[in-house]
Amino acid sequence: MKKKSVAVLISGRGSNLKALHRATQAPDFPAEIVAVISDKKDAGGLAYAAAEGLEAIFLNPKDYADKASFDRALGDLIEARRVDVICLAGFMRILSPEFCTRFAGRAINIHPSLLPAFKGLNTHERALKAGVKFSGCSVHYVTPGVDEGAIIGQAATPVLPDDTPESLAARVLEAEWRLYSACLRAVITRKAEDFVACSFFNPDR
Repeated sequence: MKKKSVAVLISGRGSNLKALHRATQAPDFPAEIVAVISDKKDAGGLAYAAAEGLEAIFLNPKDYADKASFDRALGDLIEARRVDVICLAGFMRILSPEFCTRFAGRAINIHPSLLPAFKGLNTHERALKAGVKFSGCSVHYVTPGVDEGAIIGQAATPVLPDDTPESLAARVLEAEWRLYSACLRAVITRKAEDFVACSFFNPDR
C-alpha cells in the first residue's frame, strides 16, 4: 500500500512531531511526513525537521493582513503538497472555520486532557484543581469548535497524590507520544483493531 502523506503543524519544540516521525520510519507504517510547517521561526521542531531531511517551512503570520489570509496561505501550502492528513502537534493557533471546513475529516489534533473534560488551555492545573483521579490525552478531528471534534483515541494516566502541573504534564506527554501515532495509523487504515488498540492505555504499566 502506498504511504499516505502527512503535514505536521507545530509552534514549539516538536516533541510530538519527533514521536510521529519515529513511528513513520517503520516500514509497515502507512504514512510519511512530507512537510513540517510552523508559525514560529525559532520553533525547535523546525530545526529538527530540517536536520532529518523533512521540508521545514516557516509561515510568518505577520506577512498576512489578517487571520483569514494566513489560514488560506497555510491551506494552499498543504494542498500544493497533496497532503492526505494534517497533524496538529502543538500548533498554538485557532484555525478558522473556513480552514476547518476545507480540510474536514483530514485534520487531527492532540489535546492534553481526556476530552470533553478540560478543553482549551491550562489543562493540567485545572485537572489537579478538580481533583480528578485520572488524566490523559485525546486525539480528535479538527472542527471549528475548539477541542470539540469527534474523538479518535484517548490515553489515560493516573493522577498521583503529589503531582504538580509539571509532573502531570510530563506523564501525559509520554502518553501523547505513543497515542498520536496509533491514532494516525487508525485514521489511515480505518481498521477496527487499530481504533481499539489506541483507545486506552496506562503508560506506567
